[in-house]
Amino acid sequence: MNIKIIVATHKAYVMPENDIYLPVQVGAALNEPIAGYTPDNTGQHISAQNPFYNELTALYWAKYHLADQDVVGLAHYRRYLGQRASHDLRDILDAEQIAMLLSDHDVIVPKKRHYYIESQEQHYLNAHAALPYETMLAVVAEKYPQFAAATTQMRTSKAAHLFNMSIMKQAQFQAYTDFVFDVLGEVAKRVDLDQYTGQDRRALGFLGERLMDVWLLGAHQNYVEVPLVQTERTNWLDKGYQFLKRHFGKNGGKTHF
Repeated sequence: MNIKIIVATHKAYVMPENDIYLPVQVGAALNEPIAGYTPDNTGQHISAQNPFYNELTALYWAKYHLADQDVVGLAHYRRYLGQRASHDLRDILDAEQIAMLLSDHDVIVPKKRHYYIESQEQHYLNAHAALPYETMLAVVAEKYPQFAAATTQMRTSKAAHLFNMSIMKQAQFQAYTDFVFDVLGEVAKRVDLDQYTGQDRRALGFLGERLMDVWLLGAHQNYVEVPLVQTERTNWLDKGYQFLKRHFGKNGGKTHF
């Protein structure tokens, strides 16, 4: 089984010592090259759109450059799918573990993040501009009416598969990326993202996270969840405080830190 997991990064960083993991520099069209990393601006690409798409520019690159692989995945330079939750790169999934998981499933995703006191939709709108999200819903309703129930389930669920991270068999990967980039491309046509600053400018990347659950549910994917390996520790006290501040406060709190 040929497996390639792209590791989206915008800077030099410690990378796994395993050749199934391929460091890909996102936004390479806009920045100086990082020695030893694969740029996301070769062949067919959307590298210059990285300020709007985040790590998804690496996923787009992989769609057209890794079509010969049996399995394709996306990780972040500081987040990986793992065999156990930890901060140690030795715990990330290897080829044998991936093959075993995909012998019974078509998709591997991170364990859901649970919000408990608010839905996915509330969580998104408490942290981001509403227009791109509302436009995404309209595009999915128009172009993928068969996903109507899945969209409702995503909107009302109090848990989400985040980070745009997954590992999939090639057929699923192509179907998933067809859907995601079709929807996000249409959103980009309808919404002037240049009007936004800060996190809102990266709306397409954040919308991609919501589309993951729409696709998993709407396309009836057989998926398995695994823990995250995060090389940088999270201050959960601060993160929880900011979450509650966004939920209950008028001025919101920090996001995506």
